[in-house]
Amino acid sequence: MILFFGTRSGKKETKTLSNVSCPYCSQTGTLKAVLQSNYVHLFWIPIFKIGVSKYAECSHCKRVYYKEEFTPEMERELN
Repeated sequence: MILFFGTRSGKKETKTLSNVSCPYCSQTGTLKAVLQSNYVHLFWIPIFKIGVSKYAECSHCKRVYYKEEFTPEMERELN
């Protein structure tokens, strides 16, 4: 019997952070956050979530912020 077991990324969810200003260029409403869950799967069927990847990008200055760099204001807007 062959088992196909592994990890795979889920769908990307994009959210605009409209009330948050970019720490680099100070423009408000230009940040877009992307959330992507990672799943353990068996036979290409997701079984359970093992983590979430988060990052935000400013559409004005093109600066990318990873979840370790999120300000408390960004975290509050995402939750």
